[in-house]
Parts: sequence; C-alpha cells; structure tokens
Amino acid sequence: MEIRKNQNPVFLNLCEEAKQELVGHLIPFWLGMRDEERGGFLGYMSYDLVPDARAEKGCILNSRITWFFANAYTLYRRGEITEKECLAAGFCGEELRRAAECGYAFLKNYCLDRENGGIYWSLNCDGTPSDMTKHTYNQAFCIYALASYYEAVEDGEALAFAEQLFALIEEKCRDENGYLEAFTRDFWPASNEKLSENGVLADRTMNTLLHVFEAYTELYRVIKNLPEKSALAQKVKTCLCRQLDVFADKVYNPVLHRQEVFFDAEYRSLLDLHSYGHDIETAWLVDRGTQVLGDEAYERKMNPITADLTRNIYETAFDGHSLANECERGVVDETRVWWVQAETVVGFVNGCEKMPEHTEYLDAAAAQWEFIKRYVIDGRAGSEWYWEVDQSGVPVAGRPIVEPWKCPYHNGRMCMELIRRRREGLHA
Repeated sequence: MEIRKNQNPVFLNLCEEAKQELVGHLIPFWLGMRDEERGGFLGYMSYDLVPDARAEKGCILNSRITWFFANAYTLYRRGEITEKECLAAGFCGEELRRAAECGYAFLKNYCLDRENGGIYWSLNCDGTPSDMTKHTYNQAFCIYALASYYEAVEDGEALAFAEQLFALIEEKCRDENGYLEAFTRDFWPASNEKLSENGVLADRTMNTLLHVFEAYTELYRVIKNLPEKSALAQKVKTCLCRQLDVFADKVYNPVLHRQEVFFDAEYRSLLDLHSYGHDIETAWLVDRGTQVLGDEAYERKMNPITADLTRNIYETAFDGHSLANECERGVVDETRVWWVQAETVVGFVNGCEKMPEHTEYLDAAAAQWEFIKRYVIDGRAGSEWYWEVDQSGVPVAGRPIVEPWKCPYHNGRMCMELIRRRREGLHA
C-alpha cells in the first residue's frame, strides 16, 4: 500500500521542525537586517554578531532576501504560515509583504543600471554603485526574486522587470554554445574571477548555468498559464530545454557520475573537482525544473542523470550525518558548509520522493537535519546559521554571519521546500 509522505512520521517531523526554524528563527533574524535608513538590507554581520551599516551591499544578497520574503509572504497568504505563528515569533504576517516590498524597491531603484541595463554586482551602503560588473549569475538571481515577488503581490511592474532582464541575458550574456559569465558595465566581456575558484579562470561554469536554469524555471512557472504572456512563456520554455541539453550533454560526466564545474569556452573541464553540494542541489533543481516544464521527453532524459547524482553523493560524500564540501584532485574538503548542509536535506528528500524504494535517502535527510540543528544553527541570541563547521561540528571562527553570499536563500528555501512538498502530498 502506498504511503502518503504527509503521513510519514519522519517526513512530517522534518516539515514541522523546518517550519519552526523558518518562522521562529530565520524570518525574525532577516527582518532585523532591514536598513531602515538607506533601503534594502544590511550587507554584513561579523562572526561576533556586530552588524555593519556601512558595509557594501551585494545585489545578489538583496535579490535573494527579496526572494525569501516574497515566498514567505506567499506561504502566509495561503495559510501555511498563520498569523498566530507569526505573532508568537514576534512579527505580524503583513511584515513579510513589507520586507519583500523593501527588497523589490531596492532592486528597482538602486541595483538596476538604468543607463546600460542589467544589475550591478554591488553597491555602497548608500545605494551608489560600488562594483559595476554585470554578471550573468547576478541577472539570474534578480529574475528569480522578481518572479516570486510577482507571484506574492501580483505586481505587473515586477514581471515586466523580470522580462526585461530575461531579454538582456539572452541578448548579451550568451553565445551559440551557452551562457557566458562576466561583463563590464556596458556588457563587454570581462574576466570571471567572481565565479571562478580553486585557481582557475572559467569561461563557463556549472554554477551560472544552474542558477540561470533555476531563475528561468521560476519565471516560467508563474507565467505559463497567463494568456497575455504566452509568447514570453514559449521563449523561456525553449531556453529551459536548451539548458537541460547542456546539463546532460556537456556538464554531466557519466563516467565519474558527477557534474564538471569549471569549463573553457568549448566545455572542456579545467579542474578535477567534485562539488558535492552543487551535485545534490542540481539533482533536485533539475527534477523541479522538468516537473514545471511538463515535458515527458526531458523527464525521461534527465531523470536517470539526477538519480545518478543523488546516488553518488549518498555513497561518496555523505558520512551518515552530514555532507563534506568538495573533492579537488582526490583530496576531500571535510568542512561542513551551511548551504551544502541545507541542500542535502532537500536533495535527499527529493530522492526519496522520486525513488520511494530508497528509504535510506529520507533517513539521510533526517540525519542531516539533526546535524544542522545540533551544530550549524547558531544558538547565540541575535544570530542565524554558522557559515561553516568542521567535520565534528565545531564552528569555524571568523566567518561572518551575513555577507554578500551569506543569506537566507539556501536554508530558507530548504524550509519552504519541505513545506511545499508536504502541501503537495508527494509520496514516500
């Protein structure tokens, strides 16, 4: 007899505790990071929990926070976060909308380059441009935020903004073989230090492709049933299919059962690197994308790949309670990074939903969540999650609690994904 996942006690407990973390911890923390004087959200909080109102504000940070509050408000509107729960955590539900509006206004009024188009990399604390690099990754995350914001508050201006950035990416940020990376303010090619690591400079990255795919999935999801947006939806769908082909034919390595990470312009891998967190994240994001796309041919093409990525991560990188960071040239980085741990929960839940016979994946998700609760969530008052801990769970001192990359995107999304999957009644 098939057991509904929302009747499975392990999954039910995961969902309930994730909701408690979202409402009782993550939302209050990030509400407290609003910059009431200059707009947007503060860009930095030190390991010692000292916020810096004068710090640079990453546009990725503000896009991701806008996405976070837009989705939280959508959950509130649907009754999946109740007013009683909000008040018990110290805020009212409408504050979620106001926080999303704060983020959207900052993106529109400051992060957008009205002269050349596109989103800057970062701003000074007062909203003036700091780093005017235009990166494909950054444009994508703004689309991600705008699509969710449109769904939350039904603001047509936000959807038009997203459409504008979609057109910009397709016109200026890709060539006949796929997506490029970094550009100057006026969209001349630039060096890609921002999305290159481990001593290489990449012309193309798996990371940028993944998050363009994620952003386009969200945009397609919110417009595909709007008659007035049918032409745009078809364009986005075509792009999603093309991106899935690149994942399958260029990025996925069937011999090593992983994705390659950094590439030259011809998709030749530049480094022997296995990014464990990106593989488990890709597995569920691609499954989610093919589900939204609703194309059976692509489901047949991608499902074996995402199943293989999930299996290999479980067998190679998961130690029974948490996930290592990556493996470069055969050397494993055993650091437990906050975002990798969050994506592991969703990735293994997704694996169990997709392959119910693999009950070990749900057990792994539950064990990973126990590790997060015990070691990664920072129990100090006024904090959020540690950036990283060592293999035994000791925090790595000095890493900030908030900075341009450290935000509620991965951990907040983990909580929201569990809430969504419980609502949709998927199977265990």
